[in-house]
Amino acid sequence: MGDDGSTAACQPLSLSNLHSLLDSVDCFLFDCDGVIWKGDTLIDGVPQTLEMLRSKGKKLIFVTNNSSKSRRQNAQKFQSLGIPVTEEEIFSSSFAAAMYLKVNEFPPEKKVYVIGGEGILEELKLAGFTGLGGPEDGKKTVQLKANTLFEHDKSVGAVVVGIDPNINYYKLQYGTLCIRENPGCVFIATNRDATGNMTDLQEWPGAGCMVAAICGSTQKEPVVVGKPSTFLMEFLQKQYNIPTAKMCMVGDRLDTDILFGQNAGCKTLLVLSGVTSKSTLQDPLNHIQPDIYTNQISDIFDLLNS
Repeated sequence: MGDDGSTAACQPLSLSNLHSLLDSVDCFLFDCDGVIWKGDTLIDGVPQTLEMLRSKGKKLIFVTNNSSKSRRQNAQKFQSLGIPVTEEEIFSSSFAAAMYLKVNEFPPEKKVYVIGGEGILEELKLAGFTGLGGPEDGKKTVQLKANTLFEHDKSVGAVVVGIDPNINYYKLQYGTLCIRENPGCVFIATNRDATGNMTDLQEWPGAGCMVAAICGSTQKEPVVVGKPSTFLMEFLQKQYNIPTAKMCMVGDRLDTDILFGQNAGCKTLLVLSGVTSKSTLQDPLNHIQPDIYTNQISDIFDLLNS
């Protein structure tokens, strides 16, 4: 089911295929933006659906490409919305960036320049690395004058780019110089999402826009650590030891969430509560087909209680 989802026709969620799914899956992986919430607004029916799945003995894990928050900050957001979730149940792209450096034995004496939010800086610090930049560089400006040299730290060995509402010319120049001039400097993207549900009423430019800017100025391609890369799955499996065939990835984005699930061998469920519409799903040019699709995750609760 998970392996051939890219070619098989997907089915709308029904009582029949829902029972089959629940019988075959021990763990549900949920994206957050557009699935659990939009901005700071909870999507209808989410708490009771998650509670019901837990009551059936299902493990719930939250895998988000949004790098603006650390695992701790994401857990706080869940709690503030009335959903009990622990840090250990959250795998964010901010965490993935720090773990990528750790598993690749990034020298601790080297620094990491961050075009992104506090979440990346916090995860880097927890992993034992020194982060520079982030939100505080959002206030900085450049002087485009004759005989003015833009200085950057020569000890920066990696640049991490994520979602950054305060992106500016200063950050772009700093990141560009580090990648182009510091020998061996690694270019890491938390994800390449084109847009995201940063608020409840509309989509906003995603981390992919910031990443594309640095690709353009450096003429280099990044290592992508968030979905659809299966890098996070390695950590997830170490922690929980659940076969991917016993997992279902639930997301709103075809090219990250559903592709991530398919790449890892999971079953996949697309919800239409985020960035993907039914017409996009059914477009002949779309070649990423989930196993099942539905409007929102509360349809699971409603079907079982109908």
